[in-house]
Parts: sequence; C-alpha cells; structure tokens
Amino acid sequence: MAESLNWESIYAIALALKSAYPFVDLENVSLQMIHNWTITLPGFDDDPSLANDDILAAIYQDWYEETL
Repeated sequence: MAESLNWESIYAIALALKSAYPFVDLENVSLQMIHNWTITLPGFDDDPSLANDDILAAIYQDWYEETL
C-alpha cells in the first residue's frame, strides 16, 4: 500500500516524483508539471486545488536537492 500523501508531504512527494521520473531533466520541469504529476502519484489524497506556487516550488527544491 502506498504512503498517504498530501500537500504537506513535500519531501515525501519529492522522493516519490524522483522515483517515478528518474530521468527527467529538472531544468525543463514547470510547476504545472509538478502539480499534474503529484496528483497522479499512488497514495496522493488531497484536494488538487489546494496547491499553490510556494508548495510546488518547495517540492521542486527538495527534488532538485535529492538529485545532486
């Protein structure tokens, strides 16, 4: 069973996206792409409309830092 994810699970979402999209070029990833990919992650259970640019940017930042 997948871990339950919500918009407060920023680091867990970043790790899940890193796992789901291991070869993506983060230089070409938009906040909209992060939003779209996050809401389709197994275990994601939150209102998609609650996301904002600060949350999406934090997910991006954690994902980026995990790929260094």
